[in-house]
Amino acid sequence: MDLGAIVTRIGADMAAMQDRGRVADYIPQLGGVDPDQFGMAVVTKDGETYLTGDALIPFSIQSVSKVFTLAIALGRLGEALWKRVGVEPSGHAFNSILQLETEAGIPRNPFINAGALVVTDSILAGHAPRETLGEILRFVRMSAGDDDIHIKQSVARTGEETGHLNRALAHFMTSHGRLQNPVDLTCGTYFHQCAIEMNCLQLARAGRFLMGPSKDAPSLVSAQKIRRINALMMTCGHYDGSGEFAFRVGLPGKSGVGGGILAIVPNTAVVAVWSPGLNTRGNSQLGTLAMERLAHATGWSVYG
Repeated sequence: MDLGAIVTRIGADMAAMQDRGRVADYIPQLGGVDPDQFGMAVVTKDGETYLTGDALIPFSIQSVSKVFTLAIALGRLGEALWKRVGVEPSGHAFNSILQLETEAGIPRNPFINAGALVVTDSILAGHAPRETLGEILRFVRMSAGDDDIHIKQSVARTGEETGHLNRALAHFMTSHGRLQNPVDLTCGTYFHQCAIEMNCLQLARAGRFLMGPSKDAPSLVSAQKIRRINALMMTCGHYDGSGEFAFRVGLPGKSGVGGGILAIVPNTAVVAVWSPGLNTRGNSQLGTLAMERLAHATGWSVYG
């Protein structure tokens, strides 16, 4: 299999696409991103790297950050985390409040916004947001083997200015005793973690710990926790589009409204793809298509 040729061909195919989805213009800093951009990076277990398109242009990882905060929370709390957040797909939009109202303020899973707020709240644990954000950045930098990864402050400010629904989710959960820190501290930390900026190569390298032991990749999380995270990425990583992604791609993946997708090929490779135009479910339109074509061309799938 000529993986380099496959990746290059996918990049050329995506460059020719006319329907590129719609950027997340409800977040002003993301609304101005050029939708014509597309990048992909594949990092294999053996340390080989394949790039195409705009793979070295930084973008806001947004909800892809939830993978890293979940890893930190599991490392700190272990299985006790599941007393605060569930592990079931939601079947609703990522920012829906409907299930919180009927399920006593306990989020369905850690990848919808309400669940991610609980995860962030759990690692905040009485610390100053600056300390917690430093911990998150250290984890991401260590996993990527790259210290040139930062939070884009203008995007974080935009999140704070427009994040009324996230605050509403946090206040609702607080009313049920589900958050341990003040809403402004938890939400402020969350808005900043979502504003981490990376390129496809950095993101793919940062996700190496989730594919299992590999060349040059740090061992940051136990094998049991890796299985937990990958399972949740498969069932919940694309919100109410998770079933479609599993059907089309067959790999654990986590999307973000910045247009990024991190996908794991267990014991084989990590893929990061970015195209800022989103489909109707808030996932990268070309990123999803590119992942589908990569999975078909390589035969990569957890389903055999």
